[in-house]
Amino acid sequence: MRRMARSAFLLFVLLQVAACAPRVMHPGPTVQDPVMTHDHLQMADGAVLPMRVWSPSGTPRAVVLALHGFNDYSKAFDKPARFLADQGLLTYAYDQRGFGDAPHHGIWPGTESLVADLRTAARLVRQRHPGLPVILLGESMGGAVIMAALARPDPPVADRIVLVAPAIWSRAAMPRWQSAALEIAAHSIPAMQFTGSGFGKIPSDNIAMLRELSRDKKVIKWTRVDAVYGLANLMDAAYDAVPSLRGDILILFGEKEDILPKKALGQFEMRLPARRCGLRLVSYASGFHMLLRDLKSETVLSDIAAWIGDPGAMLPSGREKPLPAYALAERPRNGKEGDGAIAPHGLNCGSRK
Repeated sequence: MRRMARSAFLLFVLLQVAACAPRVMHPGPTVQDPVMTHDHLQMADGAVLPMRVWSPSGTPRAVVLALHGFNDYSKAFDKPARFLADQGLLTYAYDQRGFGDAPHHGIWPGTESLVADLRTAARLVRQRHPGLPVILLGESMGGAVIMAALARPDPPVADRIVLVAPAIWSRAAMPRWQSAALEIAAHSIPAMQFTGSGFGKIPSDNIAMLRELSRDKKVIKWTRVDAVYGLANLMDAAYDAVPSLRGDILILFGEKEDILPKKALGQFEMRLPARRCGLRLVSYASGFHMLLRDLKSETVLSDIAAWIGDPGAMLPSGREKPLPAYALAERPRNGKEGDGAIAPHGLNCGSRK
């Protein structure tokens, strides 16, 4: 009898936990063809994603489609995009679902939704600017979205990729207690909210910018537990995508990174494909997580602008990291391309189009 009572109680608890499953706001059914206007993207389900545009004074030499980080929105690229405009680059940035002025503020939209929106946005940008190179640029969570998208059978159309401190803190780099606690919390108290204050983390040395963000009502300050759970799922997908990265990809990290753990960064580098045609890894001694808005962000932006112009050229900063020893060991003695050889910088191993 007691055993039956315990079983019934356990069943009751499991049902209660199941009733508190993480909330994911998936897109609705298709009701139209996606469209791009001067200030927003409207997706197939009718969702309107506000968009910002920064244009150069003359004819652009390339187009950048930028994706913001977690709890941020498209305004994150205001100053960086102004700098890039002075370099002849046209930049688009949109509020991703659940962030900024996009629908369902604060509710996680799901990895597949974010990836699908990126794929649609990249196609619309390509259609609007035929003949111009399209560069996908992702900061933090935005970088993880791009990485997850590149691993899909139908990746977004792009000529080059820039990953700025991509969010690659997967569960493989988390202590087991941490991932277990997140799993339990997401399925028991998914709507509970908390802030990141009190952890002592420093995302940037630009204090004035951080204070401005703290006053911006569109930047999410209180985060739902299930949104963090969703972000972890996205970072898992980005982590899984690392070995399949190919083509012209610029990857940027700061040596004062205080948001992504060193273990996660180390695992990321070790998972980079040995045959890294076109992949370039850059590390900035004074850089924090928010590289594009740090006090020395112009150094980073100058590298990005130069690389977009010529993916094989030396970077102005001179901060490129050498290939890991494990990758160099796979270079054949004759030094020729093929059979595991390391291609010269800037050589694209395969098209993403």
